[in-house]
Amino acid sequence: FVVNFFEYIAEEVRELLAELGFRSLEEAIGRADLIDAAEAIDHWKASGLDLAPILVMPELTRDKARFCVDRQDHGLEHALDNELIAAAADALDNGAKVTIERPITNVNRTVGTMLGHELTKRHGGDGLPDDTISITFHGSAGQSFGAFVPKGITLRLFGDANDYTGKGLSGGRIVVRPPEGSPFAAEDNVIAGNVIAYGATGGELFLSGLVGERFCVRNSGATAVVEGVGDHGCEYMTGGRAVILGPTGRNFGAGMSGGIAYVLDADGTFADRVNGEMVDLDPLDAHDLDWLRDTINRHLAETGSAVAERVLVHWDDVVGTFVKVMPRDFKRVLEAQARAELEGLDPVETVMAASHG
Repeated sequence: FVVNFFEYIAEEVRELLAELGFRSLEEAIGRADLIDAAEAIDHWKASGLDLAPILVMPELTRDKARFCVDRQDHGLEHALDNELIAAAADALDNGAKVTIERPITNVNRTVGTMLGHELTKRHGGDGLPDDTISITFHGSAGQSFGAFVPKGITLRLFGDANDYTGKGLSGGRIVVRPPEGSPFAAEDNVIAGNVIAYGATGGELFLSGLVGERFCVRNSGATAVVEGVGDHGCEYMTGGRAVILGPTGRNFGAGMSGGIAYVLDADGTFADRVNGEMVDLDPLDAHDLDWLRDTINRHLAETGSAVAERVLVHWDDVVGTFVKVMPRDFKRVLEAQARAELEGLDPVETVMAASHG
């Protein structure tokens, strides 16, 4: 269907180009003289608008192009991942466990992505067993640290990270914690930037500290633990699980249609910052509590988090302050699935009926 869709688009583009007298898109680029803006500026909202300044056609000599004709040099040969690929050769070739340690700076972007590509190319979408390639970094990682990392790769960072950490995470594990011997309280300081775990489909993130806005936006399968988030947390989330052991910003759960978020609501004000259009705030059941406690234990083991330790030590006192953020449609589907299994019905048909209201 996708192939047919784009073939139809291409066919219509050819027809439109032919109507304009062009043989290719390249011939049409820059021909602002063929843009008819009359209908746009005749509209009452655009009355009196003069578009001429933005439709000026620049005069170019024959040796100047109107569109990109040269490949952009991204400097991939200088990427840190080249070192990582070489160091992980035994794991990539033979599936052997490999441990690597490297410094990192904020000019090192998308660290782990090229390595992940090599792993997937050689071992397929299922990746390798967890921790086959274990890499420890020290420093400040650039944008998109651990983007698209598949199962079998674990990245542990002692330092901090920028925006898009864990973007498209595909089964790998990312741990970010303060440098050893840091004098500050991790839960009061930012450990990573905005848009963490954007579009992640699987894997785990353990972040010891605060992060910025749009945490877990469009997460569809990863488990992410953090100690505080900015505005728009879990926005458009469709799957996976998020654990927030600290403060949240406004508009939490906007457009959230799947997955589950567990939020430590220590001061009882979390409900005021939730976008309730698509989600409910529910109490945790026994299954939730078992999973949550195990996950916080793992967060403590990976990061040494003081917050996680306090929660676990005072579990009986703290557990009642956790709130479960549950999308209503997702909850209805899960309830239908459980009912079908209990009554011996076809779970697929029952879930489809529930999902359509």
